Amino acid sequence: MDMAAISSFLGLKMNFDVFMGLLFDGFGFTVGIFLITLLGSLPLGVIVALARMSKIKPLSFVTGIYISFMRGTPLMLQLMFIMFAPYYVFGMTLDANWKYMACAIGFILNYAAYFAEIYRSGIQSIPKGQYEAATVLGYTSRQTFMKIILPQVIKRILPAMGNEIIMLVKDTSLAYVLTIAEMFSAAKALAAKEVSMIPYLIAAAIYWVACLIIEFILNKVEKKLSYYHD
Repeated sequence: MDMAAISSFLGLKMNFDVFMGLLFDGFGFTVGIFLITLLGSLPLGVIVALARMSKIKPLSFVTGIYISFMRGTPLMLQLMFIMFAPYYVFGMTLDANWKYMACAIGFILNYAAYFAEIYRSGIQSIPKGQYEAATVLGYTSRQTFMKIILPQVIKRILPAMGNEIIMLVKDTSLAYVLTIAEMFSAAKALAAKEVSMIPYLIAAAIYWVACLIIEFILNKVEKKLSYYHD
């Protein structure tokens, strides 16, 4: 079946390969948002978690407010605030590329807050006796954390991290509020042009497949860490 026949079968006005090309162009932006968010929020989440557990009360308090705000307000509003605050608050005029930077900052700050709480719960779940035993065996603080604590923490938090990572795949669609042409925006434009639900259905299938791939990878990692017993 050629592309014209597929287009006819689906009731599309445009050629199927052009149609899919537009969707996958949008998917490219979706993947970019996803990867940039993970690269920024995973390490930032560690820093935030350590600050939240700090014995310095002001630092712990401010970090707690940050986490509470990021988790308690919609990501869409956070993106819009970051996008427009420089102009309305500081009178700054930014170029058209600012929306991409605002998108990255918004997603990273939001997901870092969620990851920080997951890290914190994982670290605090490790019995203090393991730290004490490592000290008796002559491990330094760094060796204790890297060789004993961290592998167990990763194993314990992996299911929760996996849920957030899969949620991120779907949340990338919120970038449309900044007029970024990710896959949802592409599907929306195509649906309006074609007067059809087919673009939404295909976009949903692509999101689903992406989530299945991530689930598969996370399950493999979890099995690799299965030799660490609680």
